[in-house]
Amino acid sequence: MATTDRHATTLALAHALSAAERGLAVIPLSRSKLPALRSPHHADPHPAALCHGECGRLGHGVYDASADPLRIRELFAAAPWATGYGIACGLPPHHLIGIDLDTKSGTDASAALRELALRHLFTIPATVVVITPSGGRHVWLAGPPDAVVPNSAGRLAPGIDIRGAGGYLVGPGSRTEHGVYSTVPGTAHLPPAPCPPSLLRLLTPPRRTPHYEHPHAPHAPHPADPPTADRPGSEPSHQRGHGLVQFVLAAHEGQRNTRLFWAACRAYENGMGEALSPRLTDAAIRVGLTEHEARSTIASAARLTGHA
Repeated sequence: MATTDRHATTLALAHALSAAERGLAVIPLSRSKLPALRSPHHADPHPAALCHGECGRLGHGVYDASADPLRIRELFAAAPWATGYGIACGLPPHHLIGIDLDTKSGTDASAALRELALRHLFTIPATVVVITPSGGRHVWLAGPPDAVVPNSAGRLAPGIDIRGAGGYLVGPGSRTEHGVYSTVPGTAHLPPAPCPPSLLRLLTPPRRTPHYEHPHAPHAPHPADPPTADRPGSEPSHQRGHGLVQFVLAAHEGQRNTRLFWAACRAYENGMGEALSPRLTDAAIRVGLTEHEARSTIASAARLTGHA
């Protein structure tokens, strides 16, 4: 093995052990970002596709992940060609969720996340952020123990992939064929911040209502639900959108743009975006936004909801 590869493997092991000290379970990765150890079942005539390591051999991908230093050294000893490490998502104590903001798809994933944050009234807290060789970002968040976040690609928004249960993130310090992963300055020693509840709802599959639920049981409204009076057919046509306009008028400094964006999204989703835009613009101006700011925010809501 070349000296440079040995050096990369030594560094990867050191970074992996440091991650394990923070409670993160890791596996060795090759330069291709894939698990470095080949499946022990690849040559079997009847591959044990459902084996997650029960056979006792190494090579089960993320199911080999461990925070035990002895186990990690064993994994890297079996894969001396490893130049990076993966961090398993969804495992205790952090139940890590990775928000992968891609740049290769030609979309502005960071802008898409900002629009989602405005639309669903959440902010991304200070947390670990990893820079990928292509210029993308991995945002680390911690999930609650009882939430299972599935992996997805582009479901949340174009260019945004989610790493959840059964997935892994390439750890900072890993060297791949495209370059080195590194943390954004000032975030390396932060703990993974709790995932905002409204974002978590977007990431988890909706729960089915039990068939035996009492028809008059109280229902907690989703925070993204429009006011009852603004649902189609619930009020006279000349009054439609009144609740959304009042929602904007009640905004204080620091939340005016967020409320306007939220209200505009609800309006477009309910088929009254174009008709309500002038009233929303007027309301935004009355609480302190400029006409340009208001129109720009409403245009963003139209794009996000597919009405641009």
